[in-house]
Amino acid sequence: MQLRSLPKVSLQCQNKVLDLSQPQVMGILNVTPDSFSDGGQYTQLDYALKRAREMVEQGATIIDIGGESTRPNAAQVSSDQEIQRVVPVVTAICQQLNVIISVDTSSPEVITEAVKAGAHLWNDVRALTRPGALQVAAGLNIPVILMHMRGEPDTMNSLANYDNVVQEVISELEQRVNAALDAGIQRENIILDPGFGFAKIAQHNLKLLDTLYEFNDYFGLPWLSGLSRKRFLGEVLNGAAVDKRLYAGLAGHLISVQQGASIIRTHDVLATVQHLKLWQATLAT
Repeated sequence: MQLRSLPKVSLQCQNKVLDLSQPQVMGILNVTPDSFSDGGQYTQLDYALKRAREMVEQGATIIDIGGESTRPNAAQVSSDQEIQRVVPVVTAICQQLNVIISVDTSSPEVITEAVKAGAHLWNDVRALTRPGALQVAAGLNIPVILMHMRGEPDTMNSLANYDNVVQEVISELEQRVNAALDAGIQRENIILDPGFGFAKIAQHNLKLLDTLYEFNDYFGLPWLSGLSRKRFLGEVLNGAAVDKRLYAGLAGHLISVQQGASIIRTHDVLATVQHLKLWQATLAT
């Protein structure tokens, strides 16, 4: 691992600005029945809004709303069903909370309706590969997170084959960055995500975590790190259950920020915020 500074840039999220020179915490809000960690907990609007408010009070500057599970072997849902799950939550949060709203979707139809309701940011695990996604992202002119993944949730585990995981992930993400730029997406609107846990086994995730600085150096773009409660943490911890992976996740996210990641995506907002505040305080001494 080599230390890197966070980028001295700000992200324009419509009427809000996100300072990426400071670590920002993205709280996960899955409004799905089948997500691997919190599926079914926030499918009712009042529960979802309560959880969003709680995360904002704990220090989250971004709420990431997902209406389709992307865990291994998760079933796909229609865009209409995703819209029904996501858009009412976006509307309620936009009306009641002062926070940047991200939508975790691969559907151009979903993000279009979500932006109409007040969403600011598109978080796409498929890196804008669905038909029309690139063109919609360019037209909306909002920040987009391009994550590395191979295949689909029901096929990605069979595609976790790499000769050099770092170089191959860099190369495959570069293809998506170039496709985005060719489609008219502004470079300052692109954020990258190495895709911890997606089409990668434990040793791949650990190698990426140890060399995230190489991605920082190569692209010169902001990074998101999202390894909260991921399976490889459980493997490192000798089979620890999902709810027993907090401390390893905190360590992983701190390692990510020290190598230049600006956004931390997590289920555990308060612990993450406190962890990062202590690290920042040491830098100010």
